[in-house]
Amino acid sequence: MGYRETDDAWRADPEGFWASAAEAVDWHRPATRIAPEGHGPWFADAEVNSCWNAVDRHVAAGRGAETAIIHDSPVTGTTTRLTFAELQEKTARLAGALSARGVGLGDRVIIYMPMVPEALIAMLACARIGAIHSVVFGGFAAHELALRINDAAPKAVLAASCGIEPTHVVRYKPLLDAAIEAARHKPEVCLILQREPERADLTPGRDVDWHAAQEGVAPAPCVPVPGDHPAYILYTSGTTGAPKGVVRPTAGHLVALTWSMRHIYDAGPGDVFWAASDVGWVVGHSYICYAPLFAGCTTLVYEGKPVGTPDAGAFWRVMQDHRVKSFFTAPTALRAIKRVDPTGELVPGYDLSALRTLFLAGERADPDTLAWAERHLGVPVIDHWWQTETGWAIAANPWGLERLPIKPGSPSVPMPGYDVQVLDEAGQPVPPGTLGAIAIKLPLPPGCLPTLWNAEARFHKSYLGRFPGYYETGDAGYIDDDGYIFVMARTDDVINVAGHRLSTGAMEEVISALPDVGECAVIGVADEVKGQLPMGFLCLNRGCPRPPEEVAAEAVAAVRREIGPVAAFKLAVVVERLPKTRSGKILRATMARLADGEPFRLPATIDDPAILEEVRAALATLGYPRSA
Repeated sequence: MGYRETDDAWRADPEGFWASAAEAVDWHRPATRIAPEGHGPWFADAEVNSCWNAVDRHVAAGRGAETAIIHDSPVTGTTTRLTFAELQEKTARLAGALSARGVGLGDRVIIYMPMVPEALIAMLACARIGAIHSVVFGGFAAHELALRINDAAPKAVLAASCGIEPTHVVRYKPLLDAAIEAARHKPEVCLILQREPERADLTPGRDVDWHAAQEGVAPAPCVPVPGDHPAYILYTSGTTGAPKGVVRPTAGHLVALTWSMRHIYDAGPGDVFWAASDVGWVVGHSYICYAPLFAGCTTLVYEGKPVGTPDAGAFWRVMQDHRVKSFFTAPTALRAIKRVDPTGELVPGYDLSALRTLFLAGERADPDTLAWAERHLGVPVIDHWWQTETGWAIAANPWGLERLPIKPGSPSVPMPGYDVQVLDEAGQPVPPGTLGAIAIKLPLPPGCLPTLWNAEARFHKSYLGRFPGYYETGDAGYIDDDGYIFVMARTDDVINVAGHRLSTGAMEEVISALPDVGECAVIGVADEVKGQLPMGFLCLNRGCPRPPEEVAAEAVAAVRREIGPVAAFKLAVVVERLPKTRSGKILRATMARLADGEPFRLPATIDDPAILEEVRAALATLGYPRSA
């Protein structure tokens, strides 16, 4: 069955479609009520266990000796492998240690770990006993960690003594101690994984060594949980400063991710699947930990960077060494590599014959970066689009179902369960090719959030309030005549220039195609006459021989030529770096506030706050902010 037939099938009978997809899951008790009542979780009255489906069932099927996890760590110079049988044993023992300390069904556990196998073991151990985990990016500031401790109210914390970066060690334990000191809620126990080169001092009465905690405990069996039981809480930034706790229901999560591995990523038992992300982000939850293991794949945990560990060939070395079949990363990682190695000179030095497909997500994939990767890697490069809230792809090219034509700049077509529409400001659908707000008609498919943790009213206000009957994605774009979705910008990044609604993403697409530009961002700045004006920030490729002013002028001319004078694009400046989150998203809204001289709250996820001073200096050369 191809894409169109599949799309027709779920639209004709959503409940029947997902009941069929659920046959790929091992159920303790199948659901009698598959579809949600209103907007809620699918398979609500089923009983199931995620850890069983990720680990134990593969051992029971005779695959215990096959590799489940590869940990590749250039920062420590080590590579380790765990079989499914070893993963089962380690997960059961850690789950037993948590059970022995009173952690059980419905209790919350915060996980504060670097990219090590123990991070996945921690997630799976919680799932094994029905505890609800909340992973916080390792090294997150103490204040932000304290906010999450207060909201989730964890009984336990699983943490490492430190994280290891290419140039320094990040001491996690002092950050954890400060967070607990500041938090109103106090966890009862902290299990600490001691790592070299930074071993932590343990707080008597609260902290226990990771390995010592597991000595002499009985391994815990898998505990079936209700289908609507939260598998985890994942916090995402909120506009009010308070993080939003996205809730992931267990059964729908299992069904959707299992379907996606086969039909979107064309991955199955024995394949090596690598998502180059972090367990602190939704990609790490869905496609480092859960989905590959549900599908019986080998998942790769990488403790390194796209450049600098040791060079811009780091990704290609990992693919060669571990025979990676499917690779998933963010466009920003490829742009970082492309900027250092614009001609792809390092690629031919590695054997990438096992690689079949490269998938991109996390932010808009500009066509130039996509073409660069296709040219040098020699495999299809497939953009797809989803969010923390959905947990899996809203739009994708379903490579395991039917290989549709690739349209650069588009994440392709909606996946089953997503009735995607583009709406005007009044909430009415617009014609094909018309820019508007992208929304999804309710109900959402399995795996998507049914609510926010302890914040039902905020959930409705954030996602359901603006367009009744729809989930508001917060993204803007259009759908073409073939049904392909083009996500052009966040809704806030659609700017109004003299009454014309323009996409900053379209301008970035033009600028990114210039040969000397490695990366760029376009923001809207306030203007007394036109309302807003676009402003471009350009990062040049390493070794660019041309003066920065010349490249900036070329960018202005290119936007004028490709988009037209209506864009009024006259402001462009070259910078060394762009401010980003640790997951690689460019902080465009923060840059715009800086340009307009407005106050802003420093995002908790910012990778390097010092970059904002570089942006401030670049703005001054253009005479911004005007109020200064």
